[in-house]
Amino acid sequence: MNRLKAESSPYLIQHAENPVDWHPWGEEAFRLAREQDKPVLLSVGYSACHWCHVMAHESFEDEATAEMMNALFVNVKVDREERPDVDDIYMGAVQAIAGQGGWPMTVFLLPDGRPFYGGTYYPKEGRPGMPSFRQLMAAVHDAYRNKRGDLEQQANNLHQALRRDVLAIGRDDDSGLSLDLLDEAAEKLLAGIDRENGGFGAQPKFPNPISLEFLLRHYDRSQDEDALRLLSFTLRQMARGGIYDQVGGGFARYSVDAQWLVPHFEKMLYDNAQLSRLYLRAWQVTGDNFFRSIAEETYDYILREMTATGGGFYSATDADSEGEEGKFFVWTIDEARAALAPITEKTPRALEIAIEYFGMSAVGNFEGSNILHVPVAPEYVADALGMSDDALADAVARIKGRLYSVRLQRIPPGLDDKVLSAWNGLMLASLAEAARVLERSDYLAAAKNAGEFLLREMAAADGRLYRTHKDGLSRLNAYLEDYANLIDAFLELYQSTFDERWFTQARRLADVALARFPSRDGGFYDTSDDHEALIVRPRNLQDNVTPSGNGMMAKQLLRLAAYTGEARYEAAAREVLRKLSDAMRQYPQAFAESLNAADMLVRGIAEVALVGDLGDEAGRAILEELRRPFRANLVVAWSRENVAKRGSIPLLRGRRAQDGRPTVYVCRNFTCRLPVSSAAEMAAQLAGFQEKDESGARPDCH
Repeated sequence: MNRLKAESSPYLIQHAENPVDWHPWGEEAFRLAREQDKPVLLSVGYSACHWCHVMAHESFEDEATAEMMNALFVNVKVDREERPDVDDIYMGAVQAIAGQGGWPMTVFLLPDGRPFYGGTYYPKEGRPGMPSFRQLMAAVHDAYRNKRGDLEQQANNLHQALRRDVLAIGRDDDSGLSLDLLDEAAEKLLAGIDRENGGFGAQPKFPNPISLEFLLRHYDRSQDEDALRLLSFTLRQMARGGIYDQVGGGFARYSVDAQWLVPHFEKMLYDNAQLSRLYLRAWQVTGDNFFRSIAEETYDYILREMTATGGGFYSATDADSEGEEGKFFVWTIDEARAALAPITEKTPRALEIAIEYFGMSAVGNFEGSNILHVPVAPEYVADALGMSDDALADAVARIKGRLYSVRLQRIPPGLDDKVLSAWNGLMLASLAEAARVLERSDYLAAAKNAGEFLLREMAAADGRLYRTHKDGLSRLNAYLEDYANLIDAFLELYQSTFDERWFTQARRLADVALARFPSRDGGFYDTSDDHEALIVRPRNLQDNVTPSGNGMMAKQLLRLAAYTGEARYEAAAREVLRKLSDAMRQYPQAFAESLNAADMLVRGIAEVALVGDLGDEAGRAILEELRRPFRANLVVAWSRENVAKRGSIPLLRGRRAQDGRPTVYVCRNFTCRLPVSSAAEMAAQLAGFQEKDESGARPDCH
């Protein structure tokens, strides 16, 4: 057993019994490399990564391969989810060397940490165009001993390429931040949509919820029907595909084909957090209950299977069970027949319906089994079976329930039960928003529990955050994305509870981020100013599978500026977006979260202050009007009592209820229209929020 057993990462613990002499990332490994004059072999992955498991089984569990690794290298294993800084730096090196990246990532470093060569998965036996892992190690060892000068030069070149101290991109003013930017970015994104299958590009297919959110915002602004049609089509195709767990709810990471059929079966918290929110908002915009049902099934999956006892959310479930990818999720017809036999009395045609609805066949669509999907619209299935739509829906619900209960008896995939601040922030924000939009008290209770957990376990007394928590222990400095996502979560929780404590916590985190993460030329680093010194200070401005820390932080700073009127929040957000204005225009899919923030800045945020008792019919109508429709750029604050000139939420200061009725102030930049006391009057003011009179005059009163 090596040094990984005491780590908090389930991924590292998976490798604790390898014959490889693994070290966790840290100074000890690099000290040994210097003392023994060996290169460092850095292996980066994550617990739900299928090809990480393959390389582990082929190489890291093999005695002869491990012996070679131990003799020639100091071996370091890193969980990319716990250490996104390390992953980002060395992924940049691998992409520069190989032109692409991925996991497992294999990188060779000099003893001072500079990379000189790397790639992703290497097989145990060589293939055409790909050396075996042992051949690679032998070649690297030979070069280290006999061509050290060449390696030093390669390491120097890579090191310089990775530096991000001054980016020298973007503009020094707001000239690039305009409606034209938003229109051009939307046009480019729409041009890239697969109009036959939905989504972006060919294969493999990733859901890309950040870009889809921008298209939803684009529709909200422009009423572009083609954008809404393509967005809705994409969401429907994904939810009817095998990438969506038709039995248990929730989305897999991606599909290997263009049709959303065959996923890599791992389920990640961050995907389901972002997609649940997207489907929720799609329902708000379209009124299509299909989108609502997918959102609710995803939330229910998270609360049922991915929620810790203390209230936080787990990170992922694996693709593999019993050593086979997807085994837990797929069905043969014989397995379905046996599973459904007990419900044939109430649903006599259960197997026939399941075969037709889920597109099952004797030969299957995945290694002799069936990935359940919905290849034909339910109304056509109902017609083919001679059933009404309602009768089919009732039968399918019973079939899903029975298949789920039988599936529970199978050996489940592994669970990555660490809790990450950033991913929990994404999930909490989505759940808190759903609680108020759907009026689900169970969602609200779960959201409050998660918020309490994050404050209790992930926040230190000085306001700083930890990155990860497992088995009662919180550790590692948090990153920019941790702060940004938790600010989002706490602001959403405030708007769902109107408990000012959540607003106060969000503002406190923002102030820590402004103090600890800024770069001198605008924007933010991914690591704090007192973080462990690495070969470069990471600064990733592009979105990945999750929103970039800079883009998310810009959004939250703009929201805080709307709540507080403090120019420093908006100024910091503007600096991020100015820097990226040209990049957003050219590469919208890579900077979609920054585009979402630019949408907030360019269009402005509607600031709504509510004062008075909202328990009567008029108050409830006001709340429903604020919560049911989708409004992209809106912040809401409420006080039951009249508010003095001082208070913790500046938007509420000086607001008073009129004539004993609930009163609404619709404002922009703290300049407000005349107060109103009905949902209809408020809705009219919000509808006219974007309209500007030709004189450019401000609204009615201050």
